Amino acid sequence: MNPYPLRSLAAALLLSSTPLLATPLDAALDESQRLAADARASQARIEQLDDDSREMLGEYRDALQQAEALQGYNQQLQALVVAQRQELAGYQAQLDGIERTQQAVTPQMRRMVEVLGQFIAADLPFLPDERSERLAQLQDLLPRADVSLAEKYRRILEAYQVESDYGRTLEAWRGELAVDGGASRSVEFLRLGRVMLYFQTLDGRESGWWNPQKRSWETLDSSARRPLHQAIAIARQEQAPALLELPVSTLAQEARP
Repeated sequence: MNPYPLRSLAAALLLSSTPLLATPLDAALDESQRLAADARASQARIEQLDDDSREMLGEYRDALQQAEALQGYNQQLQALVVAQRQELAGYQAQLDGIERTQQAVTPQMRRMVEVLGQFIAADLPFLPDERSERLAQLQDLLPRADVSLAEKYRRILEAYQVESDYGRTLEAWRGELAVDGGASRSVEFLRLGRVMLYFQTLDGRESGWWNPQKRSWETLDSSARRPLHQAIAIARQEQAPALLELPVSTLAQEARP
């Protein structure tokens, strides 16, 4: 039997089987590469999901912190609102009290101004323009809504204080003395507290006093000229204080009913 045909058959079989073996191997390699690519893609997705999860976790923690901060701020606002409501209630109570006080005090202040006017009218007629102007200012002040109750009361007390101070001072000034016929003449006035009010002409020849009972001026005799002249000088601080004999007690007795 010839051996060559067998060799040829074996070679032919070997050659014919090579493509058959290469095809499954290539497919396996391709599948392995595909699986590796899928694995890498899966790993990338996992890593991306992990990053996203970390980012979402951080955002969630930030949101929790902000929520806690907002909750604390909200509690502070609620406490502030409660305090403001209490403060507003206190202000309202004060306003109500002020309104009640104003209702009670306003008539009293009006009465005080009326009494002051009556007192000035019955008092010695000194500084009439100044005192009348002060009284008129108070009368205009009372109905004004742009002036506080406290300011009105302060101004009234101030006017009372000025009038009270007149009773403790010696004052001299030059003014006009009305005479019969509507004329007037310049004289020196002297006020001794609220007790006596005198006048003396500028030439010193005539002196007089205000009789509160008759509500008129009366002339004094010549003995009063020198004491009045000295008293006027003392009141103007032109002469040192000295003991004066002014006709006070005698005139007071004459003024009694």
